[in-house]
Amino acid sequence: MAEEQGEFRIYNSMTQQKEIFKTKVPGKVSMYVCGVTAYDFSHLGHARAAVSFDILFRYLKHLGYEITYVRNFTDVDDKIIKRANETGEDPLMLSNRFCDEYNADMADLQCETPSREPRVSEHLNEIKDMITQIINNGYAYEVDGDVFYAVDKCPNYGMLSGQRLEHNRAGERVAVDSRKRHPADFALWKAAKPGEPSWDSPWGPGRPGWHIECSAMSACYLTHKFDIHGGGIDLIFPHHENEIAQSWAADHDSHVSYWMHNGHVTNNNEKMSKSLGNFFTIRQITERYHSLALRHFLISAHYRSPLNYSISQLENSSDAIYYIFQTLQDCKDAVSPLLQGETEKNEKVPQINEAAKECIKKLNVEFQTKMSDDLQTPVILTGALQEALKFVNTSLKMLKVLQQLKDKALKRAGLTEDEVLHLIDERTQARINKDFAKSDKMRADLATKGIALMDVGNEITWRPCIPSEPLVAEVVQRPIVEEKQSTPVNQKVEEIPGDREGNGPHTTT
Repeated sequence: MAEEQGEFRIYNSMTQQKEIFKTKVPGKVSMYVCGVTAYDFSHLGHARAAVSFDILFRYLKHLGYEITYVRNFTDVDDKIIKRANETGEDPLMLSNRFCDEYNADMADLQCETPSREPRVSEHLNEIKDMITQIINNGYAYEVDGDVFYAVDKCPNYGMLSGQRLEHNRAGERVAVDSRKRHPADFALWKAAKPGEPSWDSPWGPGRPGWHIECSAMSACYLTHKFDIHGGGIDLIFPHHENEIAQSWAADHDSHVSYWMHNGHVTNNNEKMSKSLGNFFTIRQITERYHSLALRHFLISAHYRSPLNYSISQLENSSDAIYYIFQTLQDCKDAVSPLLQGETEKNEKVPQINEAAKECIKKLNVEFQTKMSDDLQTPVILTGALQEALKFVNTSLKMLKVLQQLKDKALKRAGLTEDEVLHLIDERTQARINKDFAKSDKMRADLATKGIALMDVGNEITWRPCIPSEPLVAEVVQRPIVEEKQSTPVNQKVEEIPGDREGNGPHTTT
């Protein structure tokens, strides 16, 4: 269970410090992450947010939690309407198409599908109900079909971002509108304009503002109190700050325990974004690099740190992924015949040695320690994981040499490995039958051929050894070429008494 895994510490943007993670409901996690505004192909910034929270989602499951993970799609927005007008498409159809494209990118990046993926267009009733509640509670007002949130009535506005209300200037983060009571007031509902999609409401036809959608949809699926709210660092203000204000205005008991934000992807140390035109789409990268190389690149820096895009970093990640999978393939090639043989005989798989156990233990300890410390993925990628891969490759080289030595020993003995294994089975049966004379003879016979049987617990293995009786080397037959030879002038013939085999005199030089 999750409680048995030890402490998990995450950085809370609200308190600006790491905190021990405790859920509102024991064993269950409720998490909402702001998704994309679907009007174009997604870029690396979107990929980083998705992968960062996918890592969190997977790790929480690893800890044993039951998770409700909600990630929304914004499919009603000014940017969508603008793009639809440019292309001549219906706004909702255009947005629906790019929602599907986004999901295809996420599948390619091997991000798991959230529990829920709500869309604004499917939650208009919940949004209108929340706006009505905020108005009834005295925190919003209607002007000519528009509904604005009264920021100055929220006593804790700015608590997440640290922004002071008097520092908010109209036109920078919110639209200039003389009808507002305060320049920082923001729209909860926008009155319909010609050529734009709209829905009926108590304030007339219109559509929701951007910020209200996440407050309404998170409350719909997770209630007003839940564990984690996440998104990119650029959403802290104004989006998440306004969410807090709205949710509190609708229900004073609303509360998010942990606010988590991932850092920007930068290009030449400038935030990568569509508005700046300095972005690369996920597709542009995965056309040239494997999606796992991109995923590796995205977690090669801590999720809260900026990540600067560079070809050299992608190359490094591509090489790292190849190394990992080549090692796995080499393992499979080396171990599969052994495992297959053991399985066919219904025998136990041989136990791993102490060095391997220590390597696995170190990797497991580092994984648990670093992941539980606010998801320190880069430390794992460059630390014990690399040591484990090196250990595996060194072991595979040793295994290859050992097998070559055994193959040569079998050749000298005139046996195949299957024949040796069959003799081992016969000897095992002899020992079961308490026919120790036969067992000892079989062992001795193999020893004469340079095959030593090793009794290790209940298992019998074999290894090459020095033959107990010298093996006769094969005579290499070469064609005999008859030719007349003469004795060199500096060579003399010396008579040496014959040996015990009756050989005659030898010629020496």
